Amino acid sequence: MPKQILSAGEERMKKSVESLTKEFANVRTGKANPAILNNIVVEYWGVETPLYQVASISAPDSQTITVKPYDKSLVKTIEKAILVANLGLNPNNDGEMVRIPIPPLNEATRKDLVKVVKKLSEESKVAIRNIRRDVIEQLKKQEKDGVISEDTLRQYSDETQKVTDKYIAEIDAKAKEKEQAIMSF
Repeated sequence: MPKQILSAGEERMKKSVESLTKEFANVRTGKANPAILNNIVVEYWGVETPLYQVASISAPDSQTITVKPYDKSLVKTIEKAILVANLGLNPNNDGEMVRIPIPPLNEATRKDLVKVVKKLSEESKVAIRNIRRDVIEQLKKQEKDGVISEDTLRQYSDETQKVTDKYIAEIDAKAKEKEQAIMSF
């Protein structure tokens, strides 16, 4: 039973790290990354539809993203949706596709983006620690109910801490990697 509690907690920690990775994909680095458009939705036949479902999104070079809709009537709608998303991008519409030049980041913008990365990573660390607390509380409840011994509680609490440390180190590594990508020119 304690193994199941620990493995369920570890699975939740893994999902927290995966969520952070997705959040980091939305943070600009000064290089063209189609993932920054993942959260944009456009109205297509009266239905709010994610941009990637109605268009082909690519980065032909490090300073440009192209969005080629499957239905050419969507070009203006896509251009407007990108502007409304407030990503600091100025899309250009050539009638068939939308080209988005990625402006180079200035020093102040880079520092602001690093702050965002630090905030996101700290929120993930808090989530990991909350999961650790939940796992240890479940283990203490089992010990109180007489299901496991005090030694078993201590052993699994130590294991939980090791798993927690592993995922926090992984978050720190991802945050450092993203910060380097943002600060590199």
